[in-house]
Amino acid sequence: MLAEGVTALEIKSGYGLDLPTERKMLRVTPRLAAARPVTIATTFLGAHALPPEYAGRADDYIAHVCDEMLPPLAAEGLVDAVDVFCEHIAFTLAQAELVFNAASKLNLPVKMHAEQLLLMGGAALVAKHHALSADYLEFLDEAGAIAMREAGTVAVLLPGAFYFIREKQLPPVDLLHRHGVPIALATDSNLGTSPSTSLLLMLNMGCTLFRLSVAEVLAGVTRHGAKALGHADVTGKISVGAKADFVAWDIETLAELAYWTGLDHCALVVRHGVVTVDKRK
Repeated sequence: MLAEGVTALEIKSGYGLDLPTERKMLRVTPRLAAARPVTIATTFLGAHALPPEYAGRADDYIAHVCDEMLPPLAAEGLVDAVDVFCEHIAFTLAQAELVFNAASKLNLPVKMHAEQLLLMGGAALVAKHHALSADYLEFLDEAGAIAMREAGTVAVLLPGAFYFIREKQLPPVDLLHRHGVPIALATDSNLGTSPSTSLLLMLNMGCTLFRLSVAEVLAGVTRHGAKALGHADVTGKISVGAKADFVAWDIETLAELAYWTGLDHCALVVRHGVVTVDKRK
C-alpha cells in the first residue's frame, strides 16, 4: 500500500470476536503506525459476526460487546470509531443501535456495514447517529440516501468485494449523485471477500464496474476517503493547514491512474512533508 502512495488508512478489528483477540488486533495498529510512515485509524468491529459460543444468543453477544469489550478498549485509547455489520446474516437494526448508543457514551463516532445484501434501513440509522460512513450500500434506497446527505455521512463503495464475491446488484451511484452524497472508495482488504491491497486497482474497478468518472474515483480515495475517517480537516487534500501528504506520479494524465493495472507509476511519496518513497533513483 505504501509503495502505491497510500499515506493514511483504516484498520478494523472484528476477526477475533472476543476481548483478548480484539485487543490484540487493535494493539497492532499503533505499532504499525510507529514502524511505518502511515497514519492509521482504528475501528472496533466487535459486532462483525456472531461467535459460535453465542449461537442463538445474539442479544447476549451485543451486550457483551457494549458492556465488556468496548469500554476497556476505548479506555486504552485503542478505538477511533465503532462499526457494526447490520444485515440479515449478522445483526439487526435494534442491536446495531445498542452498539451505537454505547459508542456515543464514550464519545466515539460510528459507522456501519449497511444495505449490502438487502435493504434493512441501516443507512437511515447511521444518519440518525451522524455516522462518519456507511459501507457497501448496494441496496440503498432514496430515503437512505437523503438521510445520509443531510447527516454528512460518506458512502464507502467497495468494488474489490463486489468483484470477488460476484455481486450482481450494483450500488446506486446515480442515486448518490442525485442527492449529493460524497462517495469514497476503499480496498476492503480482507481474507474472506476482498483479498486485494491495491488502491490503484480500486480506482480502475470504480470506473469500470461502478461507472464512476476519473475525477470521482480520485476524490473517493483522497478528500472523501479522509472524511470517512474523520480526518477531512488535515488529510485528503493539498491546501494550507493540511498535512503535507502527496504523491508524484510518472504519468501524462490523471486518467492513467484509473487506466493501468499492474504498472508502477508512483515516483515519489511525501508524508507530513518527509519523502518516504523515492523511485526516481
